[in-house]
Amino acid sequence: MGSHVHMSEGGGRRRGRKRKAPMSEINVTPFVDVMLVLLIVFMVAAPLLTVGVPIELPKTSAQQLGQSKKEPLTLTVTKDGKVFLQETEIDLKSIGAKLAAITKSGYDEPIYVRADRAVDYGAVMRVMGEVAKAGFRKLSLLTDVDGPS
Repeated sequence: MGSHVHMSEGGGRRRGRKRKAPMSEINVTPFVDVMLVLLIVFMVAAPLLTVGVPIELPKTSAQQLGQSKKEPLTLTVTKDGKVFLQETEIDLKSIGAKLAAITKSGYDEPIYVRADRAVDYGAVMRVMGEVAKAGFRKLSLLTDVDGPS
């Protein structure tokens, strides 16, 4: 009743392929590559997301006003006379009711009016008249600022 122990040459050590210890370091190069690609994608896509209704604003040499932190309420009048609240087309007569439903600061909420340079002045005044008739007091017209010539 004996047992048989098989010993290989070299004192029981295996010869040939050695097992490598698991790698405990993180390879960050692929991570950095992915992050740089995402950064470039977002840098290219961000300006495209800020444009609501495409119009060509009139130019002016006036200084820009300070920007607030939150997104302002914007009314846009297109070349063909359509009126948009943010990116949603609305009827001229429903401007006051829609603005009153959306505003958080009441009638002191700033409202910006953007109009294409080809729009009739009367169309812009009708929009502004509806906003004023609804009781809003802070109304601004937006233009493109010309750079120094």
